[in-house]
Amino acid sequence: MFLPHMDHLTLEQTFFSQVLPKTVKLFDDMMYELTSQAKGLSSHNLEIQTTLRNILQTMVQLLAALTGCVQHVCATQESIILENIHSLPSSVLHVIKSTFVHCKASESIYSGHLHLVSDLLQALFKEAYSLQKQLMELLDMVCMDPLIDENDDVLNMVIVIHSLLDICSVISSMDHAFHANTWKFIIKQSLKHQSVIKSQLKHRDIITSLCEDILFSFHSCLQLAEQITQSDAQDNADYRLFQKTLKLCRFFANSLLHYTKEFLPLLSDSCCTLHQLYLQIHSKFPPSLYAAQISKAQQEEIAGTFLVTLDPLINQLLTFQPFVQVVLDSKLELPSELQFPQCLLLVVIMDKLPSQPENVQALWCTESQLTEATTRVSLLKAIFYSFEQCAGELSLPVHLQGIKSKGQMEVAVTLYEHVCVHLCTFITSFHPSLFPELDVALLNAVLSANMITSLLAMDAWCFLSRYGTAELCAHHVTIVAQLVKSCAGECYQLANLSVLLRRLFFFMAPSQQVEFIQKFSPKAAENLPLWQCISLQALPTELRKQAACDITRVGIAQCQEWLSNSRTLGELESLMYIVSALRIILCFLFKVTGQPYIQQTLSFLLPLLGVFVQNLDPHLISQVVTLQTSLLKLEPPDHVCLAVLDFVSSLGKFFIPQAFQDKILPNLSSIFDFLLADRNWIIEQHTLEAFTQFAEGTNHEEIVPQCLRSEDTKNKVISFLEKTGFVEETAAARVERVKQEKGIFWKHLAKVPVEEAKWSSLQPYSKRARHEFPLEEEYRSALQAASGALEAIESLLQKSPAPEWFLMKMEILQERIDELKRRVL
Repeated sequence: MFLPHMDHLTLEQTFFSQVLPKTVKLFDDMMYELTSQAKGLSSHNLEIQTTLRNILQTMVQLLAALTGCVQHVCATQESIILENIHSLPSSVLHVIKSTFVHCKASESIYSGHLHLVSDLLQALFKEAYSLQKQLMELLDMVCMDPLIDENDDVLNMVIVIHSLLDICSVISSMDHAFHANTWKFIIKQSLKHQSVIKSQLKHRDIITSLCEDILFSFHSCLQLAEQITQSDAQDNADYRLFQKTLKLCRFFANSLLHYTKEFLPLLSDSCCTLHQLYLQIHSKFPPSLYAAQISKAQQEEIAGTFLVTLDPLINQLLTFQPFVQVVLDSKLELPSELQFPQCLLLVVIMDKLPSQPENVQALWCTESQLTEATTRVSLLKAIFYSFEQCAGELSLPVHLQGIKSKGQMEVAVTLYEHVCVHLCTFITSFHPSLFPELDVALLNAVLSANMITSLLAMDAWCFLSRYGTAELCAHHVTIVAQLVKSCAGECYQLANLSVLLRRLFFFMAPSQQVEFIQKFSPKAAENLPLWQCISLQALPTELRKQAACDITRVGIAQCQEWLSNSRTLGELESLMYIVSALRIILCFLFKVTGQPYIQQTLSFLLPLLGVFVQNLDPHLISQVVTLQTSLLKLEPPDHVCLAVLDFVSSLGKFFIPQAFQDKILPNLSSIFDFLLADRNWIIEQHTLEAFTQFAEGTNHEEIVPQCLRSEDTKNKVISFLEKTGFVEETAAARVERVKQEKGIFWKHLAKVPVEEAKWSSLQPYSKRARHEFPLEEEYRSALQAASGALEAIESLLQKSPAPEWFLMKMEILQERIDELKRRVL
């Protein structure tokens, strides 16, 4: 009522600064009384009901009066200096927030009697809504001098923006449109006054709140999509709400994109939040194992409307060093559900780097140590590590959107194909100065203990060798060959390098192969371990014949030398490589247990014997089967068991002469019966296959039922032959199983220390040192006494029968003698 009669230049000093603080206190007092007495509200207590309604009515009037103040300022001033009216925005924002908080908590405050005051609460909310809308219109008229870095005007605007940010967190679940408009105003004012307030804004709070609202809206969107999928309806209220929520997701994402673009240099402490936002979103979206079950149509809508906005966000962050540090942090530890999204993010980044200058590629593709505790790995190393964490997604496997080709339909691809194709594409555009980083990353991955990671690196390396020059391929083959030769003893690294060498050798030009043969001549015995890794099929005809002759000549000479000498265990390692290179037949009949090189040699020999079984002497077959029977009782490693199966399955083609059947057939049945009962599913599966092959080919049909001594074994074989006994697994059950297996697997790796297995080391035991016998005379004396006692017993037995207890005592004595013999051995 008084405002029209007051000069607007003196409003702040004579009215706002005096009246508004008292107004705020009055409002807070009324809010306190309202909240305190609300618990007593009921339809029977008319006094409290009247009191509360009067308070609410007064609050509505107070909000209307504040709205009038704001409208008056807007109508009388074209350009506003915030300092001249600073009491008005701060007071109004306090009242608005308090009102919205009360309305949001009204269900619990009024304890089931909300209907008695709901009309006035609606009016209160509506008036607060109108007041905030009018205030934002006033603030839109504020002008600030860009040449002034810091004054009261700047601080007041910052306070206004952060107050509106607090209001956003209150109304986020109350009114989506109002919430979005408030955010729109915050972003607009932050950018409008960017030059003067950017150093004062709490950017981390704004980014965090915006990301939280994006995730909240996205989860709401997924829930609605899940309901639509379950109800299989497209024209209901849920679908319309889904579309509105999806648009809200896009709005928030665009707001984040706009804000990030303008304030990026000041967002170093928000990079972790932005990284987590990307991971959280993709962890809940197909094909993640932890995604909601939504239809293909809704997936495409969400991807096309919302997820596309995340791609420009990554573009903006690509050159920002703090973001690189967060994504490639060497100590980054992610839960299971975020490992797959991390892998996808790294691939997305990798796809974007070819269009970036060399310094940006170097930023991502080189390792760095900022401090002693802060280390950044290279992008390629991070990709291989992240890929390794996705065991569940690889084994299921999950499928991703493929790459469109001209004239061909887009086909979904597995995670392995997705990463491999994008990695190879990246290699084609890799900056030459960064090739050492590529070589290191590929070699480290090839040497990985994880088979699938090593295979991915091999595929990428083979692509690199084919894509590059013949000289590059030859250089790589030479390096890998030298690494193979330098490996001491058997290890998984040697196995991986051997596979890589075999594959790379096929890509060599004939002239380069000639040079390789000259450098690593098969005529030299020390190169035979290398030639066991190479397929002679990769060589031209003449080179192949010559190499085969050289290997055979040298190998046979080495075998003959070994057989004619003392045959020590220390020399068996070299023989193992010779046998592997030659694949010749050797007779091998001495102890196997406890000597890993002997086991390894045996695992080469038994399959070879199986290949030439028709040419073997039955006596030799009998000896081998007897050896195998004894060996299995000592629980040899799996690779020896598999070699045994290779041999016995081949005996189905061999007719055993009558003179040898009594020796060979019982041992064969024992071998099959023993391995069919093995609890290792790999051994069990191979045994079923080997037994089937043997049973189908053998002429000695009477042995087949003898191999199935237990009912359980018999049922197992019947189920295998009839392809029955399999439990059909639903897609949902399979996903759940893979998730559980993934968690157990990584938990086990993190907690269980690496122990030496019983059969793990391939180093032969050292010879025992020759013992001195300082008590030799005492031993002789004791044995002579024992021998004399036995002679006395023999003399007594000749004179009269032994008493009843004598035999029991002799058995006890025999056990003591056996124990002494074991201790000596």
